[in-house]
Amino acid sequence: MSLGTRLALAFALVAAVVAGTVGVLSYHSASERISGEIDRSLQAATTALAGGQTAVLGAPFAALPDGGGAAAASTRAGPSARRARRWGRGGRWDDPQQLTAQRVAADGTVTRLGGRDVALPVTGTDRALAAQVRGGASAGAETRVGDQTYRVLTTAVGGAALQVGIDVDRSSRVLAGTAVEIAVAAVVVTLVAAVLGWLLARRITRRLVRLTALTEEVAASGPGERTVPVEGRDEVARLSASVNTMLRRLAEARDSQERLVQDAAHELRTPLTSLRTNASVLRRIDRLSPESRERLVADVDGETRELARLVEELVELALARRTDEPETEVDLLAVAGSAAERTRRRTGRTITVDGTPSPVRGRASGLERAVGNLLENAAKFDADPAHVVEVVVRCGTVSVADRGPGVHDGADGYETERIFDRFHRSDAARALPGSGLGLSIVRDVALAHDGTVFAGNRPGGGAAIGFSVGAGRLLPDSDHGHADASPGPASLGGT
Repeated sequence: MSLGTRLALAFALVAAVVAGTVGVLSYHSASERISGEIDRSLQAATTALAGGQTAVLGAPFAALPDGGGAAAASTRAGPSARRARRWGRGGRWDDPQQLTAQRVAADGTVTRLGGRDVALPVTGTDRALAAQVRGGASAGAETRVGDQTYRVLTTAVGGAALQVGIDVDRSSRVLAGTAVEIAVAAVVVTLVAAVLGWLLARRITRRLVRLTALTEEVAASGPGERTVPVEGRDEVARLSASVNTMLRRLAEARDSQERLVQDAAHELRTPLTSLRTNASVLRRIDRLSPESRERLVADVDGETRELARLVEELVELALARRTDEPETEVDLLAVAGSAAERTRRRTGRTITVDGTPSPVRGRASGLERAVGNLLENAAKFDADPAHVVEVVVRCGTVSVADRGPGVHDGADGYETERIFDRFHRSDAARALPGSGLGLSIVRDVALAHDGTVFAGNRPGGGAAIGFSVGAGRLLPDSDHGHADASPGPASLGGT
């Protein structure tokens, strides 16, 4: 069942419940009102009869509003009769049926007083009222007389009782007709609500249907250049905007993945070609001189190490983009110290770490991988073991400075901007080991932490390369006093 159908049924159900509740309450209210009016009219007629005014029994109720016949005579009976006539003036007594009345003596003898010729039944309650010495007590009930239903009011008048009754079958028929009308109205309201609900649901879900169709297309063929129109400012509009953002990021991720695969295939092709050539030469190794064999084995060993390093960096690049690692409080100064210690063991270089505690919200392994890559890059380009690699941490920013050749713009003048691209290797780095993925991993980690990367030359020679995390990730204990002096290549490099 579609969402639009469910919404239409929900509208219809709510309308049916409301209409049914209102109808039932209206029916009971009308029924109680009619019964109350009948009881009050019977009580007014009883008061007139107690005063000796029997004229109220000679005219049908329909004549009472006009003030003619017996109703006119009742006006002379006193205030009670006048109240009865005033009640009739509202037009409620439109039934031409007459009242019927009789007196019940204390011994149970019944004397007819007039009105319709009907013998009202006398019950034990009626006899008990007739036997009371003091008057005023009354009791009302409905009873069947033949094939008709009468509403009877029995009132004690001191040593006797007056019984006044009226046929209420027509009132019952009116109430039954009212019930039918209420039921029909409830059905009509329910149907109208269902139709309006369906139209409204169709209008509401139109954009959702469009979103559903788009997501199905994306699932079948990829994000492409598809977008969803954003209409209004409601929840559906926000969902449309979110879907557009998701599609854009999916397209960017797919393009990035395709570029990574293409670049990786290009970089892997060179060592694999070399290894394939050396493998073919190995088939004739017995014909080679010892010197040629040594060079061949060294070449195979070098290409194998280069291939292993490339695969390792590809894995690191993939891990740098992981989002399943939980974010925790990470101290960049401690991360830099840990990465520096590991690089010291690998390279034997002297590495100093300076700065202030800089707690941030981020992923510890990714940040440590980024600092480690910066240190490996510095150690690779600054080959002089006497030089010190310096690490400075300030307010969410990490900078690694060396005394190598620095960053030199190539012929196109964009070397500083391109050193963070995947597989990019400057002219000075082509003779050095590596694949050009280390700084790309640093950039990915920085972007994953809402930050940026920077690179430049140090005063006195060398390069200062680093990254920073977003200001929103700095925790309260960070050194915000340095926020206005975000470290750059010159300020962090030292002299």
